[in-house]
Amino acid sequence: MQVSSLNEVKIYSLSAGRSLPEWLSDRKKRALQKKDVDIRRRIELIQDFEMPTVSTKIKVSRDGQYIMAVGTYKPRVRCFDTYQLSQKFERCLDSEVVTFEILSDDYSKIVFLQCGRFVEFHSQHGHYYKTRIPKFGRDFSYHYPSCDLYFVGASSEVYRLNLEQGRFLNSLQTEASESNVCDINPVHFLFAMGTAEGKVECWDPRTRNRVGLLDCALSSVTADTEIEGLPSISALKFDGALNMAVGTSTGQVDLTSSTTVLRRSCSCNSQSKSGKIFTSMEPEHDINDVCLYPNSGMLMTANEAPKMNIYYIPVLGPAPKWCSFLDNLTEELEENPESTVYDDYKFVTRKDLENLG
Repeated sequence: MQVSSLNEVKIYSLSAGRSLPEWLSDRKKRALQKKDVDIRRRIELIQDFEMPTVSTKIKVSRDGQYIMAVGTYKPRVRCFDTYQLSQKFERCLDSEVVTFEILSDDYSKIVFLQCGRFVEFHSQHGHYYKTRIPKFGRDFSYHYPSCDLYFVGASSEVYRLNLEQGRFLNSLQTEASESNVCDINPVHFLFAMGTAEGKVECWDPRTRNRVGLLDCALSSVTADTEIEGLPSISALKFDGALNMAVGTSTGQVDLTSSTTVLRRSCSCNSQSKSGKIFTSMEPEHDINDVCLYPNSGMLMTANEAPKMNIYYIPVLGPAPKWCSFLDNLTEELEENPESTVYDDYKFVTRKDLENLG
């Protein structure tokens, strides 16, 4: 386990440290643990929490018991049971997964949006059905009241697939040439989509009419901004009924509420009210996806590496109930502090570097 600190916020990297080869015998593993301090301090919350090569997406089921991740190679999905702290099952797929959604409270109903325009449905026993959408998809959202799947991608249309009737419905015709991301508000079910032109279109699923338009591209460009093209929307997420976070391809993040718009250029965690840097982390490998375990301070990341990282930030919330011992462990570390990763470092700004020459 590795500890880092920024702005007096402790971040515990639970995946740090070397992993033991699977082919070692139990006797040799115990011998290595006695000799090597790093191996002895290593914490393996979930056994074999990794992919063969790369992990691309990671999500948690609504009941909190299952963690699902997709990756390569070969394309596959792995389900981990937090109650057993081990892998429950693994299924190989025909195509790489763009994104996926868990429709049920557990792992019994899953939808995968794959490369090649495929949409694949899985039930508890495995593969259930596969279909295709007219254009290549980039993201989708599920509208629970109507059982509609909304697909956005390389088209001006938003495709709707009704799971109750088992057929495609009339598409939503937008002003965008292409769309990258979408989300549905969990409170009033407003559908929002981020376009390649840097705009956010909001639609009412009941009337299938557009009810709002937010231009984030032009407002994100300032006098000191260096851009090579028009910023497109690359991330979109609702927070409650009136708050929404929008990310652009140039690194700007807009935190929008019913009364204010807060904009910040950053690649770190920031406070939603003031926009000040809360804390940050920089893994060894590039991040493909981030998942926050519900009602806790645990973060999981899918990376350009076999191992999926797990972080615990006590300030954000308590540890999940299936690993509640982390709270006691971090309290003991607070009582016996050791040097953290950045204790001997000083963070400087770009202006400080210019002054140093």
